[in-house]
Amino acid sequence: MPRTVLDLDDELLDRASKIFGTKTKVATVTAALTEAVNQAERASFIDWLADGGLPDLSDPEIMDQAWR
Repeated sequence: MPRTVLDLDDELLDRASKIFGTKTKVATVTAALTEAVNQAERASFIDWLADGGLPDLSDPEIMDQAWR
């Protein structure tokens, strides 16, 4: 993995490390990036659902059979 030099806001990094429970700068940045990607993917999935991604969920007949 290549090394990257970043200028980070120490106060923001400290706050993030408390939120994520991380002990190192690398772990904190990795956790923050992971959370940002996961949040974007969840939002995309919700949009997909809202656009009819699972049409069977709105079909009462199919859903009635699912609970039997």
